[in-house]
Amino acid sequence: MAGEAERTCTVMVVDDHPIWRDAVARDLEDQGFDVVATADGVESARRRAGVVKPDVVVMDMRLGDGTGTQATEAVLEVSSGTRVLVLSASDERDDVLEAVKAGATGYLVKSASKVELAQAVRATAEGRAVFTPGLAGLVLGEYRRIARTPDAGPSTPSLTDRETEVLRFVAKGLTARQIAERLSLSHRTVENHVQATFRKLQVANRVELARYAIEHGLDD
Repeated sequence: MAGEAERTCTVMVVDDHPIWRDAVARDLEDQGFDVVATADGVESARRRAGVVKPDVVVMDMRLGDGTGTQATEAVLEVSSGTRVLVLSASDERDDVLEAVKAGATGYLVKSASKVELAQAVRATAEGRAVFTPGLAGLVLGEYRRIARTPDAGPSTPSLTDRETEVLRFVAKGLTARQIAERLSLSHRTVENHVQATFRKLQVANRVELARYAIEHGLDD
């Protein structure tokens, strides 16, 4: 089953350096992924993502006509089911946090090996957050800092005990099937709980749901 998922996962590579872009695309194809498009900037990423609707976009942070943050937002506007994995030479705090805030699921630096990249793309396709060691702590620390900041906004929506329990597992990166096994529930029941939390918390996807859990201390 894992091999089948790997073969059918579609990927778009966005990078303004042709040699690097082609090398990443070739490496992913060698690992069994279906590279359906490449792009060199924000506008080309938007256009092509809107057509091919890739499962995963591997995104650089420095593009000729903008940033990876802008391109991430553009891609998700036209293909909401796509997940974005940043692959960048930069490990600067601001770059990492801006990418995540724009909707990126994970962030790797370009020193990652071919195997690490393939594993990260596979995990991203499954909805799991992937970060170069050290960067995950940075992101979690930032969201915990935000969570401790006094909030004058509306009160937290009420979740049932079961919804809260499911949310904790989502924050830890578990899939619906894994959560179902942990809680001895059906896969459909877990998905129903996830969709219910989407509606109550007014979030659009699992990444935003996990972010909510982190911000409210539910990932421990």
